[in-house]
Amino acid sequence: MTTIEAHEDHHGAWTVLRLSGELDLMTSPRIRRRVHDAVAAGRHDLVVDLSDVLFCDSTGVGVLVAARRLLRSCGGRLRLVLPPEPGRGTGDGRGHVTRVFSALGVVRLFDVYEDVPAALEAGAPVPVPPRAPSPPPAVVSPRRPGSRTAP
Repeated sequence: MTTIEAHEDHHGAWTVLRLSGELDLMTSPRIRRRVHDAVAAGRHDLVVDLSDVLFCDSTGVGVLVAARRLLRSCGGRLRLVLPPEPGRGTGDGRGHVTRVFSALGVVRLFDVYEDVPAALEAGAPVPVPPRAPSPPPAVVSPRRPGSRTAP
């Protein structure tokens, strides 16, 4: 049977949700509910600490992607704490979630930090400057049959 523990702390405007165990099809609904409860309580800045999550499947990843979307829709922020990938053979399971997020190509969707203090102390992400508008395409007159062009 899979289990997950979720502990919540508050640090100023930030809510820290520390998860441990397995984030999968069976446990994801609990985490989804915790995120929705935080948003309903007006807590829109969330750090999810996945340092002690030993297993995560695509359902768990989906819950976090949906949490990101929910928080952004209400002007909030989501930051993830993902442990660095350990060297092979450590056997403690740490880093599994980081490998899953990297393999699925979703790690780029999140602001990722190595630990909770770094996530809490980080400033706002630097906004990407808007792209300059492209110049309008050149208008090319259609060539009339029988017309000559200069060499």
